Order: sequence, then C-alpha cells, then structure tokens
Amino acid sequence: MSAATLTVRVARKWQEARDICGFEFVSDDGSPLPRFDAGAHIDVYLPGGLVRQYSLCNHPELGDRYQIAVLRDAEGRGGSRAIHDEVRQGDTVRIGMPRNQFPLAPDAPHHLLLAGGIGVTPILCMAERLFSSGAPFDMHYCARSTDRMAFVERIDAAGFRDRARFHVDDGHPAQRLDLPAVLAAAPDGTHLYVCGPRGFMEAVLNAARERNWADERLHYEFFGGAVASSGADRAFQVRIASSGKVIDVPAECTVVAALAANGIDVLTSCEQGVCGTCVTRVLEGEPDHRDSYLTEAEQAAGDQFMPCCSRSRSDLLVLDL
Repeated sequence: MSAATLTVRVARKWQEARDICGFEFVSDDGSPLPRFDAGAHIDVYLPGGLVRQYSLCNHPELGDRYQIAVLRDAEGRGGSRAIHDEVRQGDTVRIGMPRNQFPLAPDAPHHLLLAGGIGVTPILCMAERLFSSGAPFDMHYCARSTDRMAFVERIDAAGFRDRARFHVDDGHPAQRLDLPAVLAAAPDGTHLYVCGPRGFMEAVLNAARERNWADERLHYEFFGGAVASSGADRAFQVRIASSGKVIDVPAECTVVAALAANGIDVLTSCEQGVCGTCVTRVLEGEPDHRDSYLTEAEQAAGDQFMPCCSRSRSDLLVLDL
C-alpha cells in the first residue's frame, strides 16, 4: 500500500538556529500546493529510503509553499542527518499530502500555546493562524539557550509579539517558564497545545491534569515513540479476520514486519507510533499499547492499536484486516 505523494523542489535551505535547518518546498511550476491548516505535517521521503514526518511551519495562507524546520538529532534514526547533509537547495524531493492530527479547537474561548525546542514549528503556525483570525491566545516558547531558538526574528516581527514569551534554561531564573503560574492565569475554558521533547510535554500535561484540566482541552503532538522494545518482549500471534490466516510475531519483530513477511502490507509512515497512519482495528485480544498517538481513553478501549510499535498482552490478537 502507498500514500499519495507530490514531487516538489527545494526552493530554499537555510540555517535557522544552532543544529536547525529550514527548508522551503514549492511546486516545479509555481502552482499552489494542497491546502493545509495549522498543526498539519507532511511525510518527507529522504535518501536511503527513509520517511520522516515534519510539521509545516509557514502561515497556511501562503499556499504556494511548504516550510519545515529540522533539528539535527545525533542520536536519532538517521532522518535528520539525511535531510541536513544530503538534501540541497534546488533538489527535488517527494512528500506526502498534508495531514493534521494536531488541529486547533475551533470553538475554544482562549488558546494557550506551549513550545519546547523544535516543537515551535507547529506552535508558530498555530499562533499565526490564530492571530490572523482574531482569536485570543498566549504563546510560550522554551529552549535550552537562545542560539537554539528557531524563528526568533519572525516572532519578534509578528503582530502577536506581545502575546509571545521566550524562556531559556541558561538565562536569568526570573525569565524561566513558571508553568503553575501560566496554567493558573489561563482563562476558564482555555485549550492547551504543547509540542516539544517528551520530558517537556509530559511535565506540561501532568501539571495541567493535576489542576483538573479536562483531557478534551489538552492537545499535543509527540515527535518520537513512547516505548522502545525490550528483552522482556514475548512472541504472540495475530489472526487476519478477512482470511483467518494466523501469523506468528516473534519477540524481536514488529507486527508490521511480521505481516509484511507474510505478504500483508499495512500502510506505515513514522514506524514509531506517532503519526497514526497504521492504526488498525482490534476485534479480539488485548493490545500492549506503545504509541504516542492514541489517547488514554482510546488505549483503554482496546479496539485499535498501532502495529508499527505496539504488541499484545494476550496470546492472540484478531485484526480487522
């Protein structure tokens, strides 16, 4: 199975901040690209057969381009190194159609945007969309140091600059993020949006939940998978509902890989349980959820899971395939 893709040209590549490169994609003939809204991301097909997801960070009304920013991750799986080192201005690359699993809540009375590090990419896009529509919001952008902050000049020049606050770990203690105070100051009914490193996001979400923020007002997007495989993983089986075929899933193998080895292709993208591309219905059995895509309620329901990373607590899972 394959997703719809576009071939675009790298119109610009630039150094946005320390270890962060920006990329601007346009169509070869200058025609508009498919529309997107704040929070959307695209798949980028990289050298070596890698596919990675990157949030779109330009204003959605700039319909002739897509902009992304990528942090070089020396400990990652190679995608950031490939795009930093091998994708050049003027190259053509293949990308997926925009998808949005991190949308703005249209009826929220107020929006609180919290970005950590490279998580500013979707958050900045949200701020620009909210400002252009006249919606009330506040934005807080946290980073380890000022030289690691992307889009500072763009934010400084924006009409919403008075609603944005910068926080750096190596600055004066007084300007560091006071999360309890920020949450306490939010008007009733505020919706919170957070994106950034896992530790930052978990701290924000835990703090909000401790203050009784309802889950439907918490919106977030993880950049990496939640749980890595371990030596404690065990083998199990999956049964394909449409054919009755039973497939063994060894302890060291993902469900997606086991299915592919038996001629059953499941559409995947991130392979980390982040993007939601491979979500599959579970008809019988108990999934062992290891994704960052499903909500806690969806995971507890146990009727869907991510075969790219999740496993099974029961000996058999019956999948709606």
